[in-house]
Amino acid sequence: MSPTVEDRVPVLVVGGSLVGLSASLFLGRLGVRHMLVEKHSDTSRHPRGRGNNVRTMELYRVAGAEQRIREAASVLADNHGILQTPSLTGEEQEWLFKEIDPGGGLARFSPAGWCLCSQNDLEPVLVRCAREHGGDLRFHTELLSFDQDREGVTAVVKNRDTGEHTTVHADYLIAADGPRSPARERLGIGQTGPGDLFHNVSITFRAPALAAAVGDRRFIACYLTNPEADGALLPVDNQEEWVFHAPWHPDRVETLEDFTDERCIDHIRRATGVPDMDVEITGKAPWHAAERVAERYSEGRVFLAGDSAHEMSPTGAFGSNTGIQDAHNLAWKLAAVVNGWAGPGLLDTYESERQPVARATSARASARSAEHSHPGYAAAPGAGGGRQSGVLTVALGYSYPRGAVAGADPELPVVPARMQLTGAPGTRAPHMWLRRAGVRLSTLDLYEQSLVLLTGPDGEGWRTAAARAAERWSLDLPAYSIGDRPEDDLAPDEGADWAEAHGTTPQGAVLVRPDGFVAWRAPGTAADLAGELDAALAKVLCRG
Repeated sequence: MSPTVEDRVPVLVVGGSLVGLSASLFLGRLGVRHMLVEKHSDTSRHPRGRGNNVRTMELYRVAGAEQRIREAASVLADNHGILQTPSLTGEEQEWLFKEIDPGGGLARFSPAGWCLCSQNDLEPVLVRCAREHGGDLRFHTELLSFDQDREGVTAVVKNRDTGEHTTVHADYLIAADGPRSPARERLGIGQTGPGDLFHNVSITFRAPALAAAVGDRRFIACYLTNPEADGALLPVDNQEEWVFHAPWHPDRVETLEDFTDERCIDHIRRATGVPDMDVEITGKAPWHAAERVAERYSEGRVFLAGDSAHEMSPTGAFGSNTGIQDAHNLAWKLAAVVNGWAGPGLLDTYESERQPVARATSARASARSAEHSHPGYAAAPGAGGGRQSGVLTVALGYSYPRGAVAGADPELPVVPARMQLTGAPGTRAPHMWLRRAGVRLSTLDLYEQSLVLLTGPDGEGWRTAAARAAERWSLDLPAYSIGDRPEDDLAPDEGADWAEAHGTTPQGAVLVRPDGFVAWRAPGTAADLAGELDAALAKVLCRG
């Protein structure tokens, strides 16, 4: 019989892919002791999930990982846009979009930017960063079972190298265990949505001669539309290493075994229009595009995150980004509850905030697949029609009309038709550049460890109100005044108006959550509204 040991942690994370590793990093940054178990022996070796949107990069920026990720992604730093063409060697071609950020307009909204970093390059960075912040990461370790009661979760995990079983006692469990989540199945949580959309086989290959056919077209992906050999081509190093997504039709009794090396080589040659090209197949992996959202995001002390909570079409790179943002939303709330400065009801707001975002985002991802005629996707008539929010608005402009916010408009659209980062409660706080002791930083760099109160030079009373509230509620609540006086904590860039950017008055204040979302906004002075700050904290932290 295998030996059994016991361990005790506040949080157990199941799944060591992008979402689980991100959860570990975020929890570690917040000082929450945790264990992560992953049944595979190492991080992903397949180049997939490469599009990291601006909101995800903001989170990695605040977590101290952004620069390392950009270094890992440097080989694809100059790749932009999606090209659609019947062949790489023909004259007919169309850019579905050529630049991710044409004109550089994104800088108005964020200190970060998009980053093309494949999963096999990103995950090792996350492993290193998570371990540096105390993450107990155990690869080749499988979750065998779990039970829960009012006091916590008891899980049994198995080291697949030694056979040793460990009983883990945790306060909470994060199930980031993929689209076929055993944890979700065990909890009996169903899913809603259209279901499977299309299937592909992702083929990695070496073809040094392909770079000549691609030329100077540095695309993120190229949709090759030859009806006899369609698919999507993605560069790995722009030189020799490539990925080809070939449509797979299991509904036509087509099996993975049918994708022999010979068939794949022939398909790639015909799709690219280079019939005599030397191709060496180095790997194959099936993947499934689907639109599904879990009916519930939690059961008791177990929370779903990432693909276990939602699946969406890959077009627009929304899936993994939405999951990473799930992990961030959940991490600060778990930290607040575990460390005692929020009530357990705060964890209920994870579903009320993140589930509507997943529903809206997954629908937008499917619509974008239809708009782009993604290879392998036979969209229903009318799919993708009508006015749609742009990718940036979906990625950055989503909001929380209900949840851990006070004073949010309940009719606020989860994804607006256009970007509206105006400081309204329930939206991501506006970005503006500041200076502190000669160092330039963004307002977003202030948000991670605690709630933060921002005010202007005319809001002196708010600093006193924040100090009193922090003592009353036994929490950290730093208050920063933004102005040009020597006594102000932060100085805005020349010409920047703090109050206007945040939709308040020079005498007002804005309360911002650790995830950078506006929790509450006051248009007047502390003398008039300090009592409302207490009421807002009670609502946001579920400490009535």
